[in-house]
Amino acid sequence: MVRILAYLSEACRSLWRNKGRSFLTMLGMIIGSSSIIAVFGVSKAATSGIAGTFTSFGTFPIVVETDRSQNYPARAQLRYDDAASLAAALGSQANDVQPSWERTWKVVYGATNGHYSVATTGSFQDDSLRMNAGRKIDGNDVASAARVVALSQSVADKFFPDGQSIGQELTMNGARYTVVGVYAPIASPLLTSIAGSDYIVIPDSTFHRVVDEPPDNIEIYPAKGASADVLRDQIVSVLQHIHGPQAQYVVTDSAAQIGIFENVLNIAGVSLGAIGAVALVVAGIGIMNIMLVTVTERTREIGIRKSIGASRGDIMLQFLMESLVLALAGGGVGMLLGIGVTALGANALSHQLGALVVPYVLVVSIALAFSGATGMIFGLYPAYRAAMLDPIEALRS
Repeated sequence: MVRILAYLSEACRSLWRNKGRSFLTMLGMIIGSSSIIAVFGVSKAATSGIAGTFTSFGTFPIVVETDRSQNYPARAQLRYDDAASLAAALGSQANDVQPSWERTWKVVYGATNGHYSVATTGSFQDDSLRMNAGRKIDGNDVASAARVVALSQSVADKFFPDGQSIGQELTMNGARYTVVGVYAPIASPLLTSIAGSDYIVIPDSTFHRVVDEPPDNIEIYPAKGASADVLRDQIVSVLQHIHGPQAQYVVTDSAAQIGIFENVLNIAGVSLGAIGAVALVVAGIGIMNIMLVTVTERTREIGIRKSIGASRGDIMLQFLMESLVLALAGGGVGMLLGIGVTALGANALSHQLGALVVPYVLVVSIALAFSGATGMIFGLYPAYRAAMLDPIEALRS
């Protein structure tokens, strides 16, 4: 350990004597490590923000709808009673089965009116969406087909600017509904811009009673451990038993689609990080080049060291230490720059994606590991060349 520390001190002094050359050599490491940290860190932060927003919606359902491309789609049309049939057939494999509708209705309160998206919900809700006022629609509302609604905050603000919305009655599609809750805004403006911020939620049983229309689709919420592939086959089998063997359906696993989206983000982050790793390779070549020049300049010094007893291992360790110090010094500066860029990028993204989690320890560890590996790998040949010099020939140079 003492000898290693001595070589470390000597390496630092040697690099300090050639400050300009050392800095230019480190520049590639600075660019490479900072780009890896920034790209990988920001991509991980974005993925965590999107995943966290999706998680707040709770369990994602398997959605089944009639395949409109078949010859006779009317024969395979989903019906309200199909949900109960699926629930009975799936049993404990499904937490709940809900028919689902979404329509645009005219909403009136006093002199204020407008057209808004009205969606349905069932008794199963395991989301973590917050309420600014009141409560969510519950199982009792669904069981009794109560004429109650939960509003998004933006809709509540338009009809009740004084904030007193709970217990008030809205007229929707010609019928009166009581407001029981107001949802807090979604923390992700990006998803809000995609999905919209103006929405109204009512019980699915109420919609079925008020509007005699077939459901747009049926949502099956799988129980923990249930296989989506097995459920898909069972769902189609039950519906074909009801509607006939020629009936065709499109079954979509929403959770799998979200997983694919997150994987794409992760792959994109790794791919962009790999581009930054190319800069590290270029920096490593620069380190190798400078170390070869250093070996040539210090050939006589190497000969003197060997003549007074230094082994090949000592010479090799000395030059390896110099290349490692070059790489880690550049990587350290790049790490600080990368963390700064990551923090700025995460702060900018948080305004669009909500709360983000940046795995600083992971990205810094990866960057330093790459920097150290670069110094060792590309410093190996110059160190080996120095160690293999003949001491007599080295003294004559």
